[in-house]
Amino acid sequence: MHPFLDDAFLFDWSRLRPEQVEPDVREALRRARSAVEVFKSLPPSRLTYDEVLLGFERATRELTRAWGLVSHLDSVLNSPELRKAYNAMMPEVTAFFTSLTLDPGLWSVFKVYAATDDAKALTGVRRRFLEETMADFMENGADLPVEGKERLAKLNADLAEKTQKYSENVLDSTNAWEHFIDDEKRLAGLPASALAAAKQAATAKGRPEAWRFTLHSPSVFPVLQYAEDEDLRRLCWEGLGQVGLKAPWDNTALVGEILALRHEKARLLGKQHFADFTTARRMARTGETALRFIEDIGRRIRPKFLAEGVELEQYRASKAGDAVRPLHPWEFGYWSEKMRREKYDFDDEALRPWFPVDGVIAGMFRLFGGLFGIQVVARDTFHVDQATGAKTVVRAAEPRAEGAPICVWHPEVRFYEVRDGDRLLGSFYTDWFPRESKRGGAWMNFFRTGGPRADGSFAPHLGLMCGNFTPPVAGRQALLNHDEVTTVFHEFGHLLHHLLSEVEVESLSGVRVAWDFVELPSQILENWCWEEESLAVFARHHETGAPLPSDLLAKLDAAANFRSASVCMRQLAFSKLDLDLHIRAEELRGRDLDAHWNEDFADWQARTSRRGPAMARRFNHLFSEATGYAAGYYSYKWAEALEADAFTRFLAEGVLNARTGRELRTRILAKGNSEPAEKLFRDFMGRDLDPEALLVRDGLA
Repeated sequence: MHPFLDDAFLFDWSRLRPEQVEPDVREALRRARSAVEVFKSLPPSRLTYDEVLLGFERATRELTRAWGLVSHLDSVLNSPELRKAYNAMMPEVTAFFTSLTLDPGLWSVFKVYAATDDAKALTGVRRRFLEETMADFMENGADLPVEGKERLAKLNADLAEKTQKYSENVLDSTNAWEHFIDDEKRLAGLPASALAAAKQAATAKGRPEAWRFTLHSPSVFPVLQYAEDEDLRRLCWEGLGQVGLKAPWDNTALVGEILALRHEKARLLGKQHFADFTTARRMARTGETALRFIEDIGRRIRPKFLAEGVELEQYRASKAGDAVRPLHPWEFGYWSEKMRREKYDFDDEALRPWFPVDGVIAGMFRLFGGLFGIQVVARDTFHVDQATGAKTVVRAAEPRAEGAPICVWHPEVRFYEVRDGDRLLGSFYTDWFPRESKRGGAWMNFFRTGGPRADGSFAPHLGLMCGNFTPPVAGRQALLNHDEVTTVFHEFGHLLHHLLSEVEVESLSGVRVAWDFVELPSQILENWCWEEESLAVFARHHETGAPLPSDLLAKLDAAANFRSASVCMRQLAFSKLDLDLHIRAEELRGRDLDAHWNEDFADWQARTSRRGPAMARRFNHLFSEATGYAAGYYSYKWAEALEADAFTRFLAEGVLNARTGRELRTRILAKGNSEPAEKLFRDFMGRDLDPEALLVRDGLA
């Protein structure tokens, strides 16, 4: 009757249809409301850890899972029908979850319980569970007066609605742009992989004689990096600038409205601005601390950043035979690639044959299987077309586990199990290639949180990884570039943080950690994409199986820090933009987005002949969720400092050192939020952070 509420470990995706969303989510809401009312009526004799803390988790678990499935499908199988159902239910779901921390009856149960002998006797992770739960309530308005609670509920509802609309505008405006090329001469410089993908995309649209380009990353970025045709590069650059700007998908007003709502919410909750609200329980503690961190790195690398800009301008002038001038914005990728090839005799495209997607993933599983003491095995999968009922079965690659095929949401989705000997730690889905129904970028998420149970058993976890990588062409395996490989490793780090969690409390398990700590497990895994010993495990030629040649490896290593200050400054600019928008929200109200980005941030961007539209209109990280990475984009660089330092242990003790790998697993990956992030880092490193490690690794010290 209610497939979205089915409690089986795995899901029958063929039954999770848009028309089921509303009845199923309404039923989940009814059950959750009923459970909350029972919870609020607990007599004093039943105010125990199991009834209060675990009981509150149980009360909302079913709704959280069901809505998580709806949100996931909205990300990977977006359709008019699903979008309508999602938007119809989102206000009610948002209102319910907002109401929890604003309910005086619920808050009273926790306050009374916190004063009991049972609560005072809690230790370890259970004590932290109580403290974090109480902090959640207070942070989200539990002590506000009635009128304050009513206003907060309205703010949260408006934020959910407006951020969802922002996300839809980015997706729709991305999909609305396409460009067909009929003259093959205009495609000079493009690598064979990009040409094959463009030909396949055009054929799928009924234009087999042409080549089709879109704003999806695997399509547009090879043009900006390699195309000799300057007009084609300019056209693509201008197309990217129209995302979230061109009517009817203009996000300009939404950005201002979202910032105003967040600022009001922060002030209502006693914070000076939204950056202080988001960072209060993170490692940074305040928005000002996060901003100082970003600005300090920017100050230290600025001389090299400026020098890199001059060097690229001079290089272009020398090759073009004209005067030095600012580059056009569609020239940076192109001339940088030319310069890198000449300087290091290195072409990133030359690496693709050694990075077949299946081989990379299988090698990655072997690599971290050895480091962390786990085994990853594939399962056969099947997909049922909801329109026709046709069933497609895909046999899994080796190593595979026997068993009935697993249902998936799209034919390209694969399924795996993670084991530690005889113990099933968890399972996960992968979905790697772009399509118009899927949002851009790469991400990890989870459906179920397992872990140790009271009876001594272990419940497995269930997660997923998604990406938008270079797709397979003509039935052949997709060949990735090195950036795509590092992204696979990055998302696998997030996934392992979830799947290797040994925390008994669901709310403190896996990736539910301080936001500026959550990227450490993901970013540290990227390091193994650069080391000779680890590359030997997974970088194998797709036809011959030969390892990456030593000359290519040497070139990859030599070019590793090419224009590193420019790469770093781009990340810092986005982080500073984020913090600036949320710290100065009141001051910037009404400020033109383009002027703010191009004038206030001129020192954080490369000199160019033409400024583009503001990044804020298409910055999904900041504006596609009620909070998401808002006032938290600095976390990438913050966590990068943590992981660069942590990886020095592997550099000293061996990048394939299983003992060090087990320590990373047991002291960080398995711990979730059971202890403060600072303590977990000290437990692994034996000391506090050395922030210099990041700049040293990137050649910027």
